[in-house]
Amino acid sequence: MSIIEIPAAEAHRLIPLLRQVHDLHVLHQPRRFSPFPADSEIAPWLADWLAQPDIHALGYETVGKLAGYAIYEIERRPASPLRPAETRAMLHHVSVDAEHRRQGIGTALIAAIRDRLDPDDIPVIATTYASFNLASAALMAASGFEPAVIFAEWRV
Repeated sequence: MSIIEIPAAEAHRLIPLLRQVHDLHVLHQPRRFSPFPADSEIAPWLADWLAQPDIHALGYETVGKLAGYAIYEIERRPASPLRPAETRAMLHHVSVDAEHRRQGIGTALIAAIRDRLDPDDIPVIATTYASFNLASAALMAASGFEPAVIFAEWRV
């Protein structure tokens, strides 16, 4: 078991795990999320995203198989009259294979992100998670994340 960096050229490895979490989103919010596209559509999109300089993907590998992944972005937010400038890591995705859940993989991935950041330069990790995703809420709470805002939307 090891945590590895997933380069853009290996973005296709994330697809089965991304499909699992996306299917959950579609199940709970079908008006908000489209059904998962074909692998031939998602692979180039993922590769392009991971090729961006501030996007990083980590994988939790067990015997050559990816059991989980996390994608985060380094964001540099300028100062405003209301808030000071801030550089933060925005955790966009965490997914753990259904066979490997509740084994500490999500926690290990978040810890690995923390370990890669210099707290003097990047003192914040932020994330969002769906209100129905109680597993994500529990993972974030166990990892020390505290809710800061509530994002709500109205749809026709």
